[in-house]
Amino acid sequence: MNRFWEKYIILLTLLFFFQGSYCAAEDRLSPLKITGPKVYELYMVIIRDPDAQVLAAEKGDIDVLGDIIRPVDVERLSRNPDLDLSLAQAFHGFFLGFNLRKSPWNMEELRQAAWLAIPREKIVRDLFSGYAAPLSTFLPPASPYAEKDIPLSGFDPVKAREILKNAGWKWDSEGILIPPGTEKSLEKMKLLSPTAQVAPTTAELASRSVESLNDIGIPLELDPMDFATMISRLNEHDFDTYVLAWSMTRDPDSLFAFYHSSMNIKGGYNIPGINDPELDKALEELRWAPDERSAREASSLSQKLLDKKVPAIPIYSRYSIASVNRRWKNIIKSRVSTADNTWSLLSMEPVKGEMVPLHWCLSDEPRSLNPFSAGSAYDWQVMGTIYDGLLAVDPFTLEDIPWLAEEWKIETVTRGDGEKTRLYFRLREDVVWQDGKPFTAEDVKSTILFLRDNMIPRYLDNVRDVIEIAIPDNYSIEITMKGVSYWYLHNIGGLPILPEHIIRNVKDWQNWQPSKLENPVDKTLTQLVGTGPFVFREYRIGEYVRFTRNEKFWLLEQ
Repeated sequence: MNRFWEKYIILLTLLFFFQGSYCAAEDRLSPLKITGPKVYELYMVIIRDPDAQVLAAEKGDIDVLGDIIRPVDVERLSRNPDLDLSLAQAFHGFFLGFNLRKSPWNMEELRQAAWLAIPREKIVRDLFSGYAAPLSTFLPPASPYAEKDIPLSGFDPVKAREILKNAGWKWDSEGILIPPGTEKSLEKMKLLSPTAQVAPTTAELASRSVESLNDIGIPLELDPMDFATMISRLNEHDFDTYVLAWSMTRDPDSLFAFYHSSMNIKGGYNIPGINDPELDKALEELRWAPDERSAREASSLSQKLLDKKVPAIPIYSRYSIASVNRRWKNIIKSRVSTADNTWSLLSMEPVKGEMVPLHWCLSDEPRSLNPFSAGSAYDWQVMGTIYDGLLAVDPFTLEDIPWLAEEWKIETVTRGDGEKTRLYFRLREDVVWQDGKPFTAEDVKSTILFLRDNMIPRYLDNVRDVIEIAIPDNYSIEITMKGVSYWYLHNIGGLPILPEHIIRNVKDWQNWQPSKLENPVDKTLTQLVGTGPFVFREYRIGEYVRFTRNEKFWLLEQ
């Protein structure tokens, strides 16, 4: 049988199998009926090498392995009777980005030509064998807002050269581009990428992208480096080009955070540094859309403008694939969520026998355990077990469900200076912090004001419009936003809430290291405490992060 079709049939088989398991999981255990966690001790085991990850899963040294990328690993693990694989269409996008703050990437026609020079269909077919989809929009296919009518797509190096020639570009005797109005060829530039040891598929994709851009005369070379170092370089805007994947949300207003000029700050999400008034206007209409119809129109326009202005090149959106050892039961998975999620972590227990520690693979070192500056998925795999938000998202329906807030209300109010949005949250009264202090509305208020007043880049788009916070009582909070937006509820409801008695003493949020500081209330803990299901205990670099169950967690059966 042709190898391509063999892999395709395997993929269809997996999809059919997963489809059945989704329904079974949904019938068996709704998120709103979970009581947990049941696990007493959790180890996030740091295994950076993909071959070592697969071997550890096969040997049973780890129980949960997520973020499986290589097709050969998917096929290998799918044949292991001890392992259960889940697959989901992810809110994932992989991009090749440019630094528009300096020449030559501040020239639009060069970025457009680069877009046409990347053979994304071939790259995805070669590297992912059907486990990913070529991406030509700035939102993933899983998003209901993904634009389908994108004119600048496909692979066309002839058209790329034509665009450059029509804009006045020339080529020297060695085929290197010469910008318009000069006689000097472009100098060598670097493409930042993780190393092949940590991210082999990403490194290979980066290498192929370099070759493709070299073919049209762009003198680019690969610069592989430690992922934490790479993120630091991007935060400081010290780069020419880069490759990076994003896990996006169900809402398209993330485009505002990624590409609006106000987010072009060090540490902000507008890494390319695009500053375009036409795009800003469309993104503002999206960000402050009053209803779904307006949001869809603004989302479509924003994506079409991004397609034209090309601050980055979308390359692929992959399926999420995860493996769980069958000695565990009560696994939660859905069409948009693989088994390696918080819901599984809350509900998992051994199929038989006494409770044992759960070993969860962490594919890289957490770069920062500071919730104010952390930006990588590895950081938040750790901190996502510690901190909670006001709302959660149902993994089956993607609807808002109660979490730290048991109910909420959204109102449009009119004041002297125009219409505003008022969010009202009624908080749970049975929640305490991991160090024993009661959780109240003051914690929510302090978190929001700390993020807003310090203009913390990672959260700026969420809190910048907060103009007033009122606390009618210890378990009620009213937040008034400066305008009307369809997205305000998710902006605030999705924030990690931190303890007021800890953050009030934080003077330097950028260098705060809560995992290394003693807790002022409970000396057995650090300052890395939340209301979440697991308590941080220790981090051994290169080995693991260890947690114990939060015995005060509100979802535990008392």
